Amino acid sequence: MKKKIYLLVWTILIPIFGWLTYFGHYYFSGTFYSFILCFLLIGSILAAVHHSEVIAYKVGEPFGTLLLAFAITVIEVALIISIMLGAKGLETITLARDTVYAAVMIIITGIIGGCIIIGSIKFKVQNFTLQGVSTALITLTSIIIFVLILPNYTISHNGGEYTSTQLVFVSIISLGLYLGFTMMQTIRHRSYFISPENKLSKNTVLHKLPIKPSRKEMYISIVFLILCLGIVVLLAKLLSKDVEHIVKWAGAPKSLVGVIIAGIVLLPECLAAFRAARNNQIQTSLNLAFGSALASIGLSIPVIAITSVVTGIRMSLGIDTKSTILLGLSLFIITISLATGKTNIMQGFVLISIFLIYLFTIIIP
Repeated sequence: MKKKIYLLVWTILIPIFGWLTYFGHYYFSGTFYSFILCFLLIGSILAAVHHSEVIAYKVGEPFGTLLLAFAITVIEVALIISIMLGAKGLETITLARDTVYAAVMIIITGIIGGCIIIGSIKFKVQNFTLQGVSTALITLTSIIIFVLILPNYTISHNGGEYTSTQLVFVSIISLGLYLGFTMMQTIRHRSYFISPENKLSKNTVLHKLPIKPSRKEMYISIVFLILCLGIVVLLAKLLSKDVEHIVKWAGAPKSLVGVIIAGIVLLPECLAAFRAARNNQIQTSLNLAFGSALASIGLSIPVIAITSVVTGIRMSLGIDTKSTILLGLSLFIITISLATGKTNIMQGFVLISIFLIYLFTIIIP
């Protein structure tokens, strides 16, 4: 086994600078100060994911996967709720919907499509275990229908909104499906989420893995993970007004805010998935992608729903007809593309084309 450096300097310095700079808002303001805060916000998100990965690798499964999902969910929920509570000029009633919809579209078309293209360019065809992917797809599709499409057809409330009772019930169902999938992935059917090549050469793969971090490194990562998550919440709330001004100044649709939030949250997973595809580990890429999508909608929505019910903030979840068509097409294409257990470059091109159409219609609806 090879030794790996886990406590990177930048993952320690950035959250410290973030806390120091945050308290400077009592004395400083302006565009340059906001730019620094934005840089530290993104850096703190990346640092939080790094420290959560260190802890996850140390503690192993199933706790590692649960921790990673929890860290990403905290970041996403913090950004959404902070802007909902802070940027009152924005149409925050649709912010959660726009962010979750953006996350799903970015993952199933942009990230997965990009991974397939990257892997196909280098290896032409890549194999994955079909049972795990099909399980993730049916779980994700069900939760998507419950959260984003069904609200348009209930009659207790108009405008794509659930009543408080409906919202709580759907949130419980979504959370239950996500937890069930997580237990299956990490305990009951772990083999479904292991690459076919890794099953044949398990000892070789284990031999190549780096040495796990020490207990001291894990404790330091726990401390800095807490610091990172805390500063992400505070910086997001502080920058919410700047987000409002930028969107209004650019004359962009309000739904672009959700795309920005989803893009920031999913950046680490995107880079990790691309890196895995380049190393002929498409199974890892798909696990990361579907795991992030399920956490984004299965964990975030229940927390945001509870916040909505407690604070009395209205939350509209139903997407419009254009979004429903694009989402339905995406789910249909990715289900067909991943139905054989093998990937090819044309599948990636089709998914990326849907992703580009999605972005284009967000900016020019």
